[in-house]
Amino acid sequence: MIMNNPFVTNGYAGERYFCDRIEETRTLIDLLTNGNNVALISPRRLGKTDLIRHCFAQPAVKDSYYTFLIDIYATSSLQDFVNVLGRSIIDALRPFGKKVLQRFIDVVTSLRPDISFDVFGQPSLGVSMGSIDKPEASLDEIFRFLENADRPCLVAIDEFQQIASYNDGANVEAMLRTYIQRCRNANFVFAGSQRHVMDNMFTSPSRPFYQSVTLMNLKPLEVDVYRDFAVGLFDEAGKFLLPEVVDQVYGDFNGVTAYMQRLMNVLFMRTPHGETCTTQMIDGAISYTLDMASDTYETLLCQIPERQRNVFIAIAIEGEVANVTSGAFIRKYHLPSASSVNSAVKGLLAKDFITLGKNGYQAYDKLFALWVRRYMNI
Repeated sequence: MIMNNPFVTNGYAGERYFCDRIEETRTLIDLLTNGNNVALISPRRLGKTDLIRHCFAQPAVKDSYYTFLIDIYATSSLQDFVNVLGRSIIDALRPFGKKVLQRFIDVVTSLRPDISFDVFGQPSLGVSMGSIDKPEASLDEIFRFLENADRPCLVAIDEFQQIASYNDGANVEAMLRTYIQRCRNANFVFAGSQRHVMDNMFTSPSRPFYQSVTLMNLKPLEVDVYRDFAVGLFDEAGKFLLPEVVDQVYGDFNGVTAYMQRLMNVLFMRTPHGETCTTQMIDGAISYTLDMASDTYETLLCQIPERQRNVFIAIAIEGEVANVTSGAFIRKYHLPSASSVNSAVKGLLAKDFITLGKNGYQAYDKLFALWVRRYMNI
């Protein structure tokens, strides 16, 4: 499929529109197909999920394995987890037809999926889940299916650190570790974006998953690699892109793939056929992007409690803050006491408005931070 705009901003669109990650793809596939479980860690929007989809789309995987990608970001309990896991497996098995789905239904009886088949024996598109009264029993059945599936299985659990926030998170971790350890027909990718939580889950001797995985940290693409990728896509469309445009966009967003793709999408859209995209177009593309998101960001700010909102705005304006409770930072932005700021920071971290990097706290959404600096820094 040829896309009107080759700079994809939503999901995985195939190898043609996927930039590089050749070494990472090879490494992840080699690890999984040789019996290893992997913890894939990187900040959000760097491309973890698309890398997993890319690996699962490779012939060596898709022709021989059942692959399941489960996003648990919105879950808050074991019951939610099992529901998402069950629905994701059903959706992934649907293309394999009635026989494979029926095998899953026969094993996972407690999920009571509502699946019907047409006159040709094909599964219907409407798939719903029954209520899960006993998630532990349902989880046991799902792992029984994985263990006895007629193909080996690869299961990727996205935003895996979410489990740590469950009320019974410690028990869920221990339960999953036991099932995964016993399951010989499946290997797992645990993808996460909160490094400090993921590191603790997999490197702390007191946690169930200690020393049970190979740790794999995803880094930003190299600038020369992304530059060649972007210039090539412009060339294929009969447009021209000055290399310094890519360099500036890369620097503005620290090489974070999602933000670069969004800006390049707008720049591509604004460059007529046969014309050249120059650095003078970047500021207009950023303004366009921020204006399109302005209503969303205004709504988000209104939803944040006042003390948290003031701290978030201060961090966004500052860019990165090593010590949020320092007297200088508090005085500069007219914040309340250090204890109040510390409490606000905990709330912002829990809601993913900010993140703690190697050099301090910063806004999770770089475009949100840029919007604050442009429109709130009065």
